[in-house]
Amino acid sequence: VQLQASGGGLVQAGGSLRLSCAASGRFSSYAMGWFRQAPGKEREFVAGISWRGGSTDYADSVKGRFSISRDNAKNTVYLQMNSLKPEDTAVYFCAAAWRESSVYDYWGQGTQVTVSS
Repeated sequence: VQLQASGGGLVQAGGSLRLSCAASGRFSSYAMGWFRQAPGKEREFVAGISWRGGSTDYADSVKGRFSISRDNAKNTVYLQMNSLKPEDTAVYFCAAAWRESSVYDYWGQGTQVTVSS
């Protein structure tokens, strides 16, 4: 499966952005996740959604502010980010894992999110 992330940009603290990740291939058979990597830091998990769409998971740092969803008809996964903070600044990546697998085998190219204070 190939992944293409988009929707990043520059936003003020407290603002919102919605990231999209368009996928090719058997999208509906893959669990999807969003990760981020800030300068000088390791890549970290942000949010995930099961391949059936019935289960989601979030990093503690984004719970209550971010929401992941998927539209299998459009082969797209979204990350709605609200109440953004400067510490959310990072390159955001989408990734795909086969069904119940915890291993993300496919990665998108990343989209930059910058939150100014």
